[in-house]
Amino acid sequence: MTMPDIHTPAATAPSRDSSTETPLLELRDVSRRFGSRPDLAARISIALGAAKPPPVVHALDGVDLTIRRGEVLGLVGESGCGKSTLGRIAAGILPPSEGQVLWKGEDRKTLRGKRRLQADLEAQMIFQNPMAALNPRMTIETLVSEAPQIHGMINGDRAAYVDDYLVKAGFDPAMKRRLPHQFSGGQRARVNIARALAVQPEFLVCDESVAALDVSIQAQILNLFMDLREDLDLTYLFVSHDLGVVEHISDRVAIMYLGRVVEEAPVAEVFARPNHPYTQQLLAEVPRIRPGKRHFNAMKGELPSPLDPPKGCHFHPRCPFVHERCRVEAPVRREIAPGHSSACHLNDVSAAA
Repeated sequence: MTMPDIHTPAATAPSRDSSTETPLLELRDVSRRFGSRPDLAARISIALGAAKPPPVVHALDGVDLTIRRGEVLGLVGESGCGKSTLGRIAAGILPPSEGQVLWKGEDRKTLRGKRRLQADLEAQMIFQNPMAALNPRMTIETLVSEAPQIHGMINGDRAAYVDDYLVKAGFDPAMKRRLPHQFSGGQRARVNIARALAVQPEFLVCDESVAALDVSIQAQILNLFMDLREDLDLTYLFVSHDLGVVEHISDRVAIMYLGRVVEEAPVAEVFARPNHPYTQQLLAEVPRIRPGKRHFNAMKGELPSPLDPPKGCHFHPRCPFVHERCRVEAPVRREIAPGHSSACHLNDVSAAA
């Protein structure tokens, strides 16, 4: 079987001048903590020093991110760095513990009634595990039609409405009365895409949407995302650990490490001139088809626990350029070139020199 070619991203790049528009989504100093709330007896014990406070997971730490209408922002990082949590906050599924999430310039926390409902429908998420995201007792037709029917989006024939979105997702409508377990992973991925599209969103968060698929199916799904972007004027936050996929589909890339965005730039800039030591090490180990032998060096050390993140720069225990300031002071992400920002103390040294 011949693997299908992946479309060129230039064919789907947004033509509008988005620099003067209000961003579709903006995250300002967003943090997210996960932890259990102690009951009264536990709180008294903690106050008296007889018990320790419950552990708190620092999933996100002061994240600033802007997504403009019509673009694809790739979000890259190791497992456990907070990518999925950030995606859920961007989609409105989780609230931040601290910071602001602005949707079309409005703070999501201030939205009420129909405006809040509209904002929730306009941002949808496609989850990593397509089978776990589908109710195994519902037919494909019911899964796709349930949300738009509840929200009054289907005015005519429900079957025709469902067929339209299944076709958009590349799924055969003749199979819409079957159950999810009767389909392959690629087919279930298309059902999840159709279900997200059925409420007519403007923004999709794709959380590792092609990670569990065969390479040939990945190419088909990526082509589908590109076509939908052009046809429906969609904006994407594309979460992935696959740098090759991100390089191909994204306009800009944000690199995450242990709850922080350490570098952000246009995709060509990141892959040509990575600035942060973490980004440099990630890209140094990307497999390339080149003649001759190549020796791969795994990144030294393990990702620290989000229960107890390191002081200062989170990356300093694994950084080959670490110095004393990195251990005590967290670097501020700042612009080092037009559209290219990085959080590394080495940039201060370079600027001073």
